[in-house]
Amino acid sequence: MTEDVLYEHHRLRVDRGQNSVRIDKYLAGHLANISRSRIQNASKAGNVLVNEKQVRPNYRVKPADVISIVLPFPPRDTDIIPENIPLEIVYEDQWIMLINKKPGMVVHPAKGNVTGTLMNALYGYFGLSKCTIPLEGPDGMSRKPYPFLVHRLDKNTSGLIVVAKDVISQAKIAKQFFDRTVRKKYLALVWGDVKKNEGLISGNIGRSRKNRKVMDVFGDESTGKPAETYYRVLDRYKNVTLLECAPKTGRTHQIRIHCKHIGHPLFGDKEYGGDKVHSGDTSAKFRQFITGCLEMFTRQALHAASLGFVHPETGKEVHFTSPLPGDFDTIVRKMKEWSERITNRKV
Repeated sequence: MTEDVLYEHHRLRVDRGQNSVRIDKYLAGHLANISRSRIQNASKAGNVLVNEKQVRPNYRVKPADVISIVLPFPPRDTDIIPENIPLEIVYEDQWIMLINKKPGMVVHPAKGNVTGTLMNALYGYFGLSKCTIPLEGPDGMSRKPYPFLVHRLDKNTSGLIVVAKDVISQAKIAKQFFDRTVRKKYLALVWGDVKKNEGLISGNIGRSRKNRKVMDVFGDESTGKPAETYYRVLDRYKNVTLLECAPKTGRTHQIRIHCKHIGHPLFGDKEYGGDKVHSGDTSAKFRQFITGCLEMFTRQALHAASLGFVHPETGKEVHFTSPLPGDFDTIVRKMKEWSERITNRKV
C-alpha cells in the first residue's frame, strides 16, 4: 500500500492439559524468537487478550483459553548512522511525534538506501549513537527517548508518519493499527474520470506473480490478503480525478494497486503504469501539456493528508493534518487551470 504496518499478531488456544502458569511465561514458551520482555511490554500496553478481554501481566492461563497478542516489531539490529537532516515536525510530546515526510525519503535504511532515510534523521534528532539499541528499565520503558516506528510510507509518498518514543507507546499505537481504528486519509490524483462520487474498492492483495517488486489484486480469496479502500471524489479535471482515499486495511501499495485495479492508476506512478498517458484526448496540445506535467512530477500522486488515533498516554483522540506538498499542489493547480481553459473554449 502506501503504508506498511510494523507489528505481528498471534492467536493461540491453550491445550486442555495445560498447567496453570503466568501468561508471559506461557507465551514465551510458545512463540519462537520472541523475548519475554517484548511479551511483558505488550501486556502492559493492553495488547494481550484472553477470550477477547484484556488481562493483567500476572494472569495465569487456563485450559482452552484463547490468547491474542499484538507485538510491534523491535528495532532492527542495523547500523544506523545519525545524520543532521531537517525534519518537519508537526507535533511532539514526551510519548509521540508526528513527522511530515517529504517525497523521495525512504523510511528505514536498506540495501541501496543506507543514508538519507527518516531513521537516519531521527537518530540525529534524538542524539543517538551509531547502532544504538534502546535500553529498557525495570518498568519496560526506554531509559531515554528512542524512535520506534509503527508504520511506513512508500519512498515517493509524502505525508504524515507517527513515531513512538518508548516501547509502551509503540505497542499501544500498533494495537490501534491492528484493530483498524486509526483514521487515515490520503489524497490521490488518478487518471481518468472516476464515475461514482464515492465507493469501496475490495480485492485481495499479494505479490505479483510476474514481478515480485510490485503488488497485484487477486480474485481468488485464497491468494493474497483481504484489502478494502474507501474513496470519495473531491474534484474532477480534464482526464484526471482528485480522490480522498481511506484505506480500512494496511496492505503494501494498497491505494496504488486498488486504483489501478479499477482502471484509474495514480498519476505519475511508474510501477503501476501511471507514468503514461491514460486519456481519450489525442490532441497534440493535450499530449504536450500532459507530457510536461509527467516530466515535472516524477512520483506517484499520493499524500498522507490526515491521521487520527487515541493518544497512548492521555487516552484522548488526537488528529493531525498535512497540506499538499509543493510538487503535488502545483500539479493539481495545473490540471485545474487546463480544465477551466478547455471548458471556457467550449462555452
